[in-house]
Amino acid sequence: MTVAAEDGATAAGPLAGVRVVELAGIGPGPFAAMVLADLGADVVRVDRPAGAGGLRIDPDYDLTNRNKRSVLLDLKAEGSVAAVLDLVERADILIEGYRPGVTEKLGLGPEDCLARNPRLVYGRMTGWGQEGPLARTAGHDIGYIAVTGALSMIGAADGPPIAPANLLGDYAGGSLYLVIGVLAALQHARAGGPGQVVDAAIVDGTAHLTSAIHGMMAAGGWRDQRGTNLLDGGCPFYGTYETADGGYMAVGPLERKFYAEFIELLGIADQAPARDDFDSWAALRTAIADRFKQRGREEWTAVFSASDACVAPVLSLREAPAHPHLAARSTFVDHGGITQPAPAPRFSATPGAVRRAPVRPGADTAEVARDWGVTSLVEGNPSGTS
Repeated sequence: MTVAAEDGATAAGPLAGVRVVELAGIGPGPFAAMVLADLGADVVRVDRPAGAGGLRIDPDYDLTNRNKRSVLLDLKAEGSVAAVLDLVERADILIEGYRPGVTEKLGLGPEDCLARNPRLVYGRMTGWGQEGPLARTAGHDIGYIAVTGALSMIGAADGPPIAPANLLGDYAGGSLYLVIGVLAALQHARAGGPGQVVDAAIVDGTAHLTSAIHGMMAAGGWRDQRGTNLLDGGCPFYGTYETADGGYMAVGPLERKFYAEFIELLGIADQAPARDDFDSWAALRTAIADRFKQRGREEWTAVFSASDACVAPVLSLREAPAHPHLAARSTFVDHGGITQPAPAPRFSATPGAVRRAPVRPGADTAEVARDWGVTSLVEGNPSGTS
């Protein structure tokens, strides 16, 4: 169960009571911290007066900063690093996404923080990792998924690789692996073990996501050529087809009984070439494509609704929240005037919630100082903000 709550609502979720310090960055680090916050952790984001750099967005719309609180500190100003270390002393987890060596220069590296809090979990989010020939070079999602082989699998056989936004590298291979890592390390620390550093590199996580494919390739069940395999668009009954109105339907009836229902509902059961005859796959693809072109997307959605044919309409981001199944599950919620994905996954005893709108830099300095007992956040006001 997930809900949308009013700003300032009581913390909820299985991580209630867990304290997280997030050193402001962009991309996968903030998303990982948002996941922890959605699960109930008290996430305090340390923002800088100049901002985090990179892609800029009005803070009111930066959903990766929902459910957090923010303090504003210039980490190069006297007293600010000491204030962060005071937060660290009371925290369970720290998350940073700078290039290797940056926090060490600031005086906020693993040695500095673990000296103050030996049970701290120090989460490091980077693209290339903390060591290796590319560790200190710049990069973005597209490059990380390129060198792991993941990007090579996406796209048509006769076209270039297609970047899947930054979902595969930044968020799946990066953020979610960082979340797994810091929670595993937190469990170890709470069982009596020492704190430790979690090195979450997007290249490592993305490579790990391809484990099953590597197994299939070793067994001879996957060709190292995109658009020629069962799950990458090479198969005519696992792909997308255009409809009469320019929409698309996603088709995936891999199992025989589902495939039989698919071709029956599609209306080509008496003319479709045999599905197991690879030499006829081109003809089968044409038959499926021609049939889908005879009706619009909504008509086909109605035809396949509630069936086991494994067919679904390809919806846009704006259309998705209104899908009947997603609406029934409240997969999207409205909070602060923004329709957004609800926290996931769901918990029966400790449901998560969207409790706070995206945090504005420095908005919670006094509140955090009070709740965490860190008077150095306001004494001398090192950030110039209360």
